[in-house]
Amino acid sequence: MSSSPGPIPSSWVSTGHLPTPEVVQSLVREAHAQFGSVDQGRVAHGIPALATASPQSFGISVAATNGATFNAGDWAVPFSIQSLSKPFLFALVCEAIGEQLARDTLGVNSTGLPFNSVLAVERTEEGLSNPMVNAGAIAATSLVPGEDAEAKWRFILDGLSRFAGRRLEVDAAVYQSEQATNAGNENIASLLSAHQQLWCEPRTAIDLYTRQCALLVTAQDLALMACTLANGGRQPLSGETVIAPLICRRVLAVMVTAGLYETSGDWLYQIGLPGKSGVSGGMITVAPGKGALATWSPPLDEAGNSVRGQLTAHFLSERLGLNLFDSRPSGEAIGQAP
Repeated sequence: MSSSPGPIPSSWVSTGHLPTPEVVQSLVREAHAQFGSVDQGRVAHGIPALATASPQSFGISVAATNGATFNAGDWAVPFSIQSLSKPFLFALVCEAIGEQLARDTLGVNSTGLPFNSVLAVERTEEGLSNPMVNAGAIAATSLVPGEDAEAKWRFILDGLSRFAGRRLEVDAAVYQSEQATNAGNENIASLLSAHQQLWCEPRTAIDLYTRQCALLVTAQDLALMACTLANGGRQPLSGETVIAPLICRRVLAVMVTAGLYETSGDWLYQIGLPGKSGVSGGMITVAPGKGALATWSPPLDEAGNSVRGQLTAHFLSERLGLNLFDSRPSGEAIGQAP
C-alpha cells in the first residue's frame, strides 16, 4: 500500500534530551577506553586504498541537537564516507522529487541480503530494492536533478556538504582505487538499466556514486550529519534546514529496516535505533529528537560492519538512554485514581 494519510501534526515528535554534558563526555571516553583494545574484525580489502587503514584507528563523536559535540580518540581523522552517504543522498532525492515518488521509484523494503547483492533487483518484477543497498543507492544517485553529470554532482556535493555544515572534498586516491575495482557496481548498474530503473546513463550513475562514496569526512562530521536527521532536518551548527521533518522520518524508517543490511534485525534488537554502516569503518546511530553517534574503526565483521562501532553503539544506547523501544512502568494501575 503506497497511499499516505497526510501530514502528521508537528507536535507529534520525539522528545527528551541527552544527559548532562559532563555525563555524555565521560561515557564517550569510557566507551573509547573499553573498546579500543578489541582486536576482532578485518580491515576492508576489496578496495586497495581502504586496505591501508590502521586497524588501531578508533574515533567516537556524539552530537546533540543543540550543537554540542563530545569526542574521543581519532574523531578528527578524515576517512571516506562510503555507504554512509546513502541515507543522506536518499534524503536529498526525497526532498527534490517528493518522498512518495522516491518510495515508489526506489523501493523501501529490506532485502535481507548483503549490500552488494543483485538478487534483490532480480527477484522483483519492478527491479526495486531500497536506498541503503548498492542497487537502490545507485538508482537514487541517478535520480538527482541536473541537466548533465556535473550539474548532478554539484547537487550531491552541495547537499552532503550542507548536512556536514562545511564544504566536503573528494579523496582522489580512494576515488581512483574504487574506479579500478568497480566491476560489481557496473554489473548492478547494467542490471538496473535493463529493468529501466536508472534515470541517466549507467556509466554516469556509477561515476557519480563512486565520487559520492569517496568524500572525506570525520567522525564529528558524521555525528553532525546524522544529528541533522535527529533534529527534524535542521543542521545543529549552521541552523540551516537541509530537509523537511517529514523526510527525516522517512529516511530514518529505511535506516531502521535496512541500514545494516542482512544484520539489521540483530542491530535493532540490540541497539533500538536507526543506524548505518560503511566499508571504511564508519558507523552512525540516530536518536530522534536527542542527537546522534558516529564512530570510525576500520576492522569489520563478516557482514561489513565495524566491530568497535557496534560495541560502542550498544554501550552508549544503553548508558545514554537512547533505545526507542525502552519504557518504564507508569507506576499506576489502569483506572487507579492519581
